[in-house]
Amino acid sequence: MVVSPPELPVPILMLVVFGAAKLLAEIFENLNLPGIAGEILAGVIIGPSLLGWVHPTGLAVSLGDLGVMFLLFRVGLDMRSTELMRVGITAATVAAGGIVCSFGLAWGVLHLWGVPPLEALFVSAALAATSAGISAEVLSRSGLINQKAARIILAAAVIDDIGGLIVLTIVSSVARGSVDAPRLAFTVLLAIAFVVAVARWGPQIIETVFSRAESRLRVAEAEFTLTICLLFALSVISLYTGIASVIGAFLAGLALSERAGHRVRTLIHGATELLVPFFLAGIGLRVDLAALRSPRIAALTAVIFAIAVIGKLAGCSLGALKHGAWKVGVGMIPRGEVTMVVAQLGLTMGVVTQSVFSGVVAAAAATTLIAPALIRRAFRIETAP
Repeated sequence: MVVSPPELPVPILMLVVFGAAKLLAEIFENLNLPGIAGEILAGVIIGPSLLGWVHPTGLAVSLGDLGVMFLLFRVGLDMRSTELMRVGITAATVAAGGIVCSFGLAWGVLHLWGVPPLEALFVSAALAATSAGISAEVLSRSGLINQKAARIILAAAVIDDIGGLIVLTIVSSVARGSVDAPRLAFTVLLAIAFVVAVARWGPQIIETVFSRAESRLRVAEAEFTLTICLLFALSVISLYTGIASVIGAFLAGLALSERAGHRVRTLIHGATELLVPFFLAGIGLRVDLAALRSPRIAALTAVIFAIAVIGKLAGCSLGALKHGAWKVGVGMIPRGEVTMVVAQLGLTMGVVTQSVFSGVVAAAAATTLIAPALIRRAFRIETAP
Protein backbone atom coordinates (compact mmCIF):
# COMPACT_ATOMS: atom_id res chain seq x y z
CA MET A 1 0.00 0.00 0.00
CA VAL A 2 1.40 3.38 -1.09
CA VAL A 3 1.13 6.09 1.55
CA SER A 4 0.52 9.58 0.17
CA PRO A 5 2.93 12.24 1.47
CA PRO A 6 1.38 14.69 3.95
CA GLU A 7 0.09 17.97 2.54
CA LEU A 8 1.87 21.13 3.65
CA PRO A 9 -0.27 23.88 5.19
CA VAL A 10 -1.42 26.23 2.43
CA PRO A 11 0.71 29.28 3.43
CA ILE A 12 3.86 27.15 3.72
CA LEU A 13 3.22 25.44 0.37
CA MET A 14 2.68 28.74 -1.41
CA LEU A 15 5.69 30.37 0.22
CA VAL A 16 8.03 27.48 -0.59
CA VAL A 17 6.93 27.00 -4.22
CA PHE A 18 6.43 30.66 -5.13
CA GLY A 19 9.51 31.83 -3.25
CA ALA A 20 11.80 29.13 -4.65
CA ALA A 21 10.54 29.66 -8.21
CA LYS A 22 11.04 33.42 -8.11
CA LEU A 23 14.43 33.12 -6.40
CA LEU A 24 15.75 30.77 -9.08
CA ALA A 25 14.18 32.93 -11.80
CA GLU A 26 16.02 35.97 -10.44
CA ILE A 27 19.32 34.08 -10.31
CA PHE A 28 18.88 32.84 -13.89
CA GLU A 29 17.96 36.29 -15.20
CA ASN A 30 21.06 37.77 -13.56
CA LEU A 31 23.10 35.14 -15.39
CA ASN A 32 21.39 36.13 -18.69
CA LEU A 33 19.52 32.83 -18.72
CA PRO A 34 15.74 32.42 -19.20
CA GLY A 35 13.93 32.90 -15.90
CA ILE A 36 11.33 30.22 -16.58
CA ALA A 37 14.09 27.60 -16.76
CA GLY A 38 15.00 28.62 -13.22
CA GLU A 39 11.37 28.24 -12.10
CA ILE A 40 11.22 24.72 -13.52
CA LEU A 41 14.54 23.85 -11.88
CA ALA A 42 13.18 25.17 -8.57
CA GLY A 43 10.54 22.44 -8.74
CA VAL A 44 13.24 19.79 -9.18
CA ILE A 45 15.15 21.12 -6.15
CA ILE A 46 12.21 21.39 -3.72
CA GLY A 47 10.49 18.29 -5.10
CA PRO A 48 10.80 14.58 -4.28
CA SER A 49 14.03 14.18 -6.27
CA LEU A 50 16.15 16.38 -3.97
CA LEU A 51 14.85 18.19 -0.88
CA GLY A 52 11.45 16.48 -0.78
CA TRP A 53 9.65 19.54 0.61
CA VAL A 54 6.81 19.51 -1.92
CA HIS A 55 5.16 16.66 -3.81
CA PRO A 56 3.12 16.89 -7.05
CA THR A 57 -0.20 16.18 -5.36
CA GLY A 58 -3.31 17.96 -4.15
CA LEU A 59 -3.12 21.74 -3.92
CA ALA A 60 0.26 21.99 -5.67
CA VAL A 61 -1.20 20.34 -8.78
CA SER A 62 -4.41 22.41 -8.63
CA LEU A 63 -2.46 25.66 -8.39
CA GLY A 64 -0.35 24.56 -11.35
CA ASP A 65 -3.48 23.83 -13.39
CA LEU A 66 -4.83 27.28 -12.56
CA GLY A 67 -1.48 28.81 -13.45
CA VAL A 68 -1.40 27.44 -16.98
CA MET A 69 -5.07 28.38 -17.51
CA PHE A 70 -4.42 32.02 -16.55
CA LEU A 71 -1.24 32.02 -18.62
CA LEU A 72 -3.04 30.93 -21.80
CA PHE A 73 -5.90 33.31 -21.01
CA ARG A 74 -3.49 36.24 -20.76
CA VAL A 75 -1.81 35.25 -24.01
CA GLY A 76 -5.21 35.12 -25.71
CA LEU A 77 -5.92 38.65 -24.47
CA ASP A 78 -2.79 39.87 -26.24
CA MET A 79 -3.85 38.48 -29.62
CA ARG A 80 -6.64 39.05 -32.14
CA SER A 81 -8.81 36.24 -33.46
CA THR A 82 -8.61 37.67 -36.99
CA GLU A 83 -4.81 37.51 -36.89
CA LEU A 84 -4.91 33.93 -35.65
CA MET A 85 -7.38 32.88 -38.34
CA ARG A 86 -5.08 34.25 -41.04
CA VAL A 87 -2.38 31.72 -40.14
CA GLY A 88 -4.84 28.85 -39.71
CA ILE A 89 -3.83 26.80 -42.76
CA THR A 90 -0.12 27.19 -42.06
CA ALA A 91 -0.68 26.34 -38.38
CA ALA A 92 -2.65 23.21 -39.31
CA THR A 93 0.17 22.09 -41.62
CA VAL A 94 2.74 22.75 -38.90
CA ALA A 95 0.73 20.87 -36.28
CA ALA A 96 0.10 17.87 -38.57
CA GLY A 97 3.76 17.66 -39.56
CA GLY A 98 4.90 17.82 -35.95
CA ILE A 99 2.46 15.16 -34.75
CA VAL A 100 3.15 12.71 -37.60
CA CYS A 101 6.93 13.14 -37.45
CA SER A 102 7.15 12.96 -33.64
CA PHE A 103 4.82 9.97 -33.37
CA GLY A 104 6.39 8.07 -36.26
CA LEU A 105 9.96 8.71 -35.15
CA ALA A 106 9.16 7.77 -31.56
CA TRP A 107 7.39 4.56 -32.55
CA GLY A 108 10.21 3.45 -34.86
CA VAL A 109 13.05 4.20 -32.46
CA LEU A 110 11.32 2.76 -29.38
CA HIS A 111 10.38 -0.39 -31.31
CA LEU A 112 14.04 -0.86 -32.26
CA TRP A 113 14.99 -0.16 -28.62
CA GLY A 114 12.88 -3.11 -27.56
CA VAL A 115 10.06 -1.26 -25.81
CA PRO A 116 6.82 -3.34 -25.87
CA PRO A 117 4.40 -2.26 -28.65
CA LEU A 118 1.63 -0.84 -26.43
CA GLU A 119 4.10 0.99 -24.23
CA ALA A 120 5.81 2.42 -27.32
CA LEU A 121 2.39 3.59 -28.58
CA PHE A 122 1.68 5.51 -25.36
CA VAL A 123 5.13 7.09 -25.24
CA SER A 124 4.79 8.10 -28.90
CA ALA A 125 1.38 9.62 -28.17
CA ALA A 126 2.80 11.48 -25.19
CA LEU A 127 5.45 13.07 -27.41
CA ALA A 128 2.98 14.13 -30.11
CA ALA A 129 1.61 17.31 -28.49
CA THR A 130 3.45 20.59 -27.84
CA SER A 131 3.10 22.45 -24.53
CA ALA A 132 1.24 25.63 -25.44
CA GLY A 133 1.90 26.97 -21.95
CA ILE A 134 5.70 26.92 -22.16
CA SER A 135 5.93 28.41 -25.66
CA ALA A 136 3.33 31.05 -24.80
CA GLU A 137 5.18 32.08 -21.65
CA VAL A 138 8.53 32.45 -23.43
CA LEU A 139 7.04 34.39 -26.34
CA SER A 140 5.03 36.61 -24.02
CA ARG A 141 7.91 37.42 -21.67
CA SER A 142 10.21 38.13 -24.62
CA GLY A 143 7.76 40.54 -26.25
CA LEU A 144 7.49 38.35 -29.35
CA ILE A 145 3.83 37.38 -29.10
CA ASN A 146 2.67 39.55 -32.02
CA GLN A 147 5.18 38.24 -34.56
CA LYS A 148 3.70 36.09 -37.30
CA ALA A 149 5.84 33.10 -36.38
CA ALA A 150 4.61 33.38 -32.78
CA ARG A 151 0.98 33.38 -33.93
CA ILE A 152 1.66 30.29 -36.03
CA ILE A 153 3.23 28.55 -33.02
CA LEU A 154 0.25 29.29 -30.76
CA ALA A 155 -2.36 28.40 -33.36
CA ALA A 156 -0.47 25.18 -34.14
CA ALA A 157 -0.29 24.37 -30.42
CA VAL A 158 -4.10 24.67 -30.20
CA ILE A 159 -4.53 22.41 -33.23
CA ASP A 160 -1.87 20.14 -31.74
CA ASP A 161 -4.13 19.57 -28.75
CA ILE A 162 -6.94 18.35 -30.99
CA GLY A 163 -4.47 16.14 -32.86
CA GLY A 164 -3.17 14.86 -29.55
CA LEU A 165 -6.76 14.06 -28.56
CA ILE A 166 -7.18 11.95 -31.68
CA VAL A 167 -3.91 10.10 -31.12
CA LEU A 168 -4.61 9.52 -27.42
CA THR A 169 -8.15 8.26 -28.08
CA ILE A 170 -6.93 5.80 -30.70
CA VAL A 171 -4.01 4.58 -28.58
CA SER A 172 -6.08 4.16 -25.41
CA SER A 173 -8.78 2.35 -27.42
CA VAL A 174 -6.17 -0.03 -28.83
CA ALA A 175 -4.92 -0.66 -25.29
CA ARG A 176 -8.47 -1.55 -24.22
CA GLY A 177 -8.94 -3.79 -27.24
CA SER A 178 -11.48 -1.77 -29.26
CA VAL A 179 -11.69 1.40 -31.35
CA ASP A 180 -15.04 3.26 -31.47
CA ALA A 181 -14.61 5.13 -34.77
CA PRO A 182 -18.01 6.95 -34.80
CA ARG A 183 -17.52 8.26 -31.26
CA LEU A 184 -13.98 9.36 -32.07
CA ALA A 185 -15.14 11.19 -35.20
CA PHE A 186 -17.94 12.93 -33.29
CA THR A 187 -15.59 14.04 -30.51
CA VAL A 188 -13.05 15.43 -32.97
CA LEU A 189 -15.67 17.29 -35.01
CA LEU A 190 -17.17 18.73 -31.82
CA ALA A 191 -13.77 19.94 -30.64
CA ILE A 192 -12.97 21.55 -34.01
CA ALA A 193 -16.40 23.20 -34.19
CA PHE A 194 -15.97 24.64 -30.69
CA VAL A 195 -12.54 26.13 -31.45
CA VAL A 196 -13.58 27.61 -34.80
CA ALA A 197 -16.86 29.01 -33.45
CA VAL A 198 -15.23 30.80 -30.52
CA ALA A 199 -12.37 32.15 -32.64
CA ARG A 200 -14.70 33.33 -35.41
CA TRP A 201 -17.79 34.63 -33.60
CA GLY A 202 -16.68 34.87 -29.98
CA PRO A 203 -15.64 38.56 -29.96
CA GLN A 204 -18.96 39.78 -31.39
CA ILE A 205 -21.05 37.67 -29.01
CA ILE A 206 -18.97 38.63 -25.98
CA GLU A 207 -19.21 42.33 -26.82
CA THR A 208 -23.01 42.14 -26.89
CA VAL A 209 -23.37 40.01 -23.75
CA PHE A 210 -20.83 41.92 -21.67
CA SER A 211 -22.22 45.34 -22.62
CA ARG A 212 -25.70 44.37 -21.47
CA ALA A 213 -24.56 42.54 -18.34
CA GLU A 214 -22.24 45.33 -17.11
CA SER A 215 -25.02 47.89 -17.24
CA ARG A 216 -27.08 45.79 -14.83
CA LEU A 217 -24.47 44.42 -12.42
CA ARG A 218 -23.83 46.25 -9.14
CA VAL A 219 -20.95 44.14 -7.79
CA ALA A 220 -17.47 45.65 -7.58
CA GLU A 221 -15.23 44.96 -10.59
CA ALA A 222 -18.17 43.78 -12.70
CA GLU A 223 -16.13 43.45 -15.89
CA PHE A 224 -13.47 41.39 -14.10
CA THR A 225 -16.17 39.15 -12.59
CA LEU A 226 -17.67 38.48 -16.02
CA THR A 227 -14.19 37.88 -17.45
CA ILE A 228 -13.32 35.23 -14.86
CA CYS A 229 -16.69 33.53 -15.35
CA LEU A 230 -16.06 33.38 -19.10
CA LEU A 231 -12.58 31.95 -18.54
CA PHE A 232 -13.86 29.07 -16.42
CA ALA A 233 -16.99 28.53 -18.55
CA LEU A 234 -15.03 28.01 -21.76
CA SER A 235 -12.49 25.86 -19.88
CA VAL A 236 -15.33 23.59 -18.71
CA ILE A 237 -16.78 23.40 -22.23
CA SER A 238 -13.32 22.45 -23.52
CA LEU A 239 -13.18 19.54 -21.10
CA TYR A 240 -16.58 18.30 -22.23
CA THR A 241 -15.61 18.53 -25.90
CA GLY A 242 -12.59 16.36 -25.13
CA ILE A 243 -9.75 18.89 -25.34
CA ALA A 244 -7.62 20.44 -22.61
CA SER A 245 -9.12 23.13 -20.40
CA VAL A 246 -6.21 25.45 -21.22
CA ILE A 247 -7.45 25.67 -24.82
CA GLY A 248 -10.79 26.98 -23.54
CA ALA A 249 -8.91 29.50 -21.39
CA PHE A 250 -6.92 30.65 -24.43
CA LEU A 251 -10.08 30.98 -26.52
CA ALA A 252 -11.73 32.99 -23.72
CA GLY A 253 -8.84 35.46 -23.82
CA LEU A 254 -9.03 35.57 -27.60
CA ALA A 255 -12.76 36.33 -27.48
CA LEU A 256 -12.15 39.21 -25.04
CA SER A 257 -9.01 40.58 -26.68
CA GLU A 258 -10.79 43.40 -28.50
CA ARG A 259 -12.89 44.66 -25.61
CA ALA A 260 -11.03 43.96 -22.34
CA GLY A 261 -10.14 47.22 -20.59
CA HIS A 262 -6.89 48.25 -18.95
CA ARG A 263 -8.22 47.49 -15.45
CA VAL A 264 -9.14 43.89 -16.36
CA ARG A 265 -5.80 43.32 -18.05
CA THR A 266 -3.97 44.60 -14.96
CA LEU A 267 -5.92 42.29 -12.64
CA ILE A 268 -5.40 39.29 -14.94
CA HIS A 269 -1.70 40.06 -15.14
CA GLY A 270 -1.45 40.06 -11.34
CA ALA A 271 -3.29 36.76 -10.99
CA THR A 272 -1.11 35.22 -13.69
CA GLU A 273 2.13 36.36 -12.06
CA LEU A 274 0.97 34.72 -8.83
CA LEU A 275 -0.08 31.39 -10.33
CA VAL A 276 2.29 30.69 -13.24
CA PRO A 277 5.26 29.80 -10.96
CA PHE A 278 3.18 26.89 -9.63
CA PHE A 279 2.71 25.60 -13.18
CA LEU A 280 6.40 25.91 -14.05
CA ALA A 281 7.68 24.52 -10.75
CA GLY A 282 5.09 21.74 -11.07
CA ILE A 283 6.92 20.39 -14.12
CA GLY A 284 10.08 20.09 -12.06
CA LEU A 285 8.21 18.45 -9.17
CA ARG A 286 7.36 15.49 -11.41
CA VAL A 287 10.97 14.73 -12.32
CA ASP A 288 12.35 11.60 -10.65
CA LEU A 289 16.14 11.87 -10.68
CA ALA A 290 16.49 8.58 -8.77
CA ALA A 291 15.13 6.66 -11.77
CA LEU A 292 17.87 8.14 -13.96
CA ARG A 293 20.54 6.36 -11.91
CA SER A 294 19.76 3.28 -13.96
CA PRO A 295 22.01 3.40 -17.07
CA ARG A 296 19.24 1.92 -19.24
CA ILE A 297 16.62 4.47 -18.11
CA ALA A 298 19.11 7.31 -18.41
CA ALA A 299 19.92 6.20 -21.96
CA LEU A 300 16.22 5.78 -22.79
CA THR A 301 15.53 9.28 -21.42
CA ALA A 302 18.24 10.70 -23.67
CA VAL A 303 16.71 8.89 -26.66
CA ILE A 304 13.21 10.17 -25.85
CA PHE A 305 14.59 13.69 -25.44
CA ALA A 306 16.30 13.50 -28.83
CA ILE A 307 13.09 12.23 -30.44
CA ALA A 308 11.11 15.04 -28.83
CA VAL A 309 13.46 17.69 -30.20
CA ILE A 310 14.10 16.26 -33.67
CA GLY A 311 10.49 15.20 -34.28
CA LYS A 312 9.02 18.67 -33.77
CA LEU A 313 11.96 20.57 -35.24
CA ALA A 314 11.82 18.58 -38.48
CA GLY A 315 8.08 18.06 -38.81
CA CYS A 316 6.99 21.59 -37.86
CA SER A 317 9.73 23.40 -39.78
CA LEU A 318 8.63 21.72 -43.02
CA GLY A 319 5.15 23.17 -42.55
CA ALA A 320 6.43 26.74 -42.19
CA LEU A 321 9.14 27.03 -44.83
CA LYS A 322 7.92 30.48 -45.91
CA HIS A 323 7.10 31.77 -42.42
CA GLY A 324 10.25 31.42 -40.30
CA ALA A 325 10.69 27.65 -40.33
CA TRP A 326 13.44 27.60 -37.70
CA LYS A 327 11.47 29.86 -35.32
CA VAL A 328 8.33 27.76 -35.65
CA GLY A 329 10.17 24.45 -35.33
CA VAL A 330 11.97 25.55 -32.17
CA GLY A 331 8.78 27.05 -30.72
CA MET A 332 7.02 23.70 -31.01
CA ILE A 333 9.68 21.70 -29.12
CA PRO A 334 8.47 22.09 -25.48
CA ARG A 335 6.45 19.25 -23.97
CA GLY A 336 4.60 19.77 -20.72
CA GLU A 337 1.08 19.29 -19.39
CA VAL A 338 -0.32 17.14 -22.25
CA THR A 339 2.69 14.82 -22.24
CA MET A 340 2.34 14.36 -18.48
CA VAL A 341 -1.38 13.54 -18.81
CA VAL A 342 -0.88 10.97 -21.58
CA ALA A 343 2.05 9.31 -19.80
CA GLN A 344 0.10 9.24 -16.53
CA LEU A 345 -2.86 7.58 -18.27
CA GLY A 346 -0.55 4.92 -19.67
CA LEU A 347 0.89 4.35 -16.20
CA THR A 348 -2.60 4.10 -14.67
CA MET A 349 -3.70 1.58 -17.31
CA GLY A 350 -0.62 -0.53 -16.56
CA VAL A 351 0.70 -0.12 -20.11
CA VAL A 352 3.62 2.19 -19.24
CA THR A 353 6.06 1.06 -16.54
CA GLN A 354 7.14 3.38 -13.71
CA SER A 355 10.71 3.53 -15.03
CA VAL A 356 9.68 4.48 -18.57
CA PHE A 357 7.18 6.99 -17.16
CA SER A 358 10.03 8.62 -15.23
CA GLY A 359 12.07 8.77 -18.42
CA VAL A 360 9.26 10.43 -20.36
CA VAL A 361 8.69 13.02 -17.63
CA ALA A 362 12.41 13.78 -17.35
CA ALA A 363 12.72 14.15 -21.13
CA ALA A 364 9.65 16.43 -21.25
CA ALA A 365 11.09 18.56 -18.45
CA ALA A 366 14.39 18.77 -20.34
CA THR A 367 12.61 20.14 -23.43
CA THR A 368 11.01 22.85 -21.31
CA LEU A 369 14.40 23.75 -19.83
CA ILE A 370 16.15 24.17 -23.19
CA ALA A 371 13.21 25.69 -25.08
CA PRO A 372 13.39 29.24 -23.65
CA ALA A 373 17.02 29.74 -24.71
CA LEU A 374 16.40 28.14 -28.12
CA ILE A 375 13.30 30.24 -28.81
CA ARG A 376 15.03 33.48 -27.80
CA ARG A 377 18.03 32.64 -29.94
CA ALA A 378 15.92 31.62 -32.97
CA PHE A 379 13.87 34.81 -32.91
CA ARG A 380 16.90 37.01 -32.21
CA ILE A 381 18.91 35.49 -35.07
CA GLU A 382 16.10 35.68 -37.62
CA THR A 383 15.09 39.22 -36.68
CA ALA A 384 18.67 40.53 -36.62
CA PRO A 385 19.56 42.98 -39.42
